[in-house]
Amino acid sequence: MNYSRLAEQLEGLIEDEKDPIANMANCSALLWMELADINWVGFYLLKRNKLVLGPFQGKPACTRIDLGSGVCGAAATQRKTIVVADVHQFPGHIACDAASQSEIVVPIVIGGKLVGVLDIDSPSLERFDGRDQDGLETIVRVLAKKLAK
Repeated sequence: MNYSRLAEQLEGLIEDEKDPIANMANCSALLWMELADINWVGFYLLKRNKLVLGPFQGKPACTRIDLGSGVCGAAATQRKTIVVADVHQFPGHIACDAASQSEIVVPIVIGGKLVGVLDIDSPSLERFDGRDQDGLETIVRVLAKKLAK
């Protein structure tokens, strides 16, 4: 995957739109279209100290996640990307889709404040690596820069 090209595509998609939900929706659609071997991609937004389901692509998902719970809650609490090779080995993993085998969650932090997370699941073990982490962190930075305005 050429994440630099993907970041450029995202910038083009969101440059003229001010609505954060519309921009997250287009971001999740772009990732869904371009990333291979995934079965869910989307956002959870921080609202009243819980992560609440935002724009996504894939099967219906868990609507609320407590901070510190599952991969999303852990990434949000730690404010760092978490790559999980096998979700069944992650303590407290929340199984929204039984087909998911691996996961990556990237926190969205703007001005030092947690806004939410980007969550991507795969039906394959060990789907995500350091290259994906770097690329998806770049994608989140492009989105966060727009969301901050």
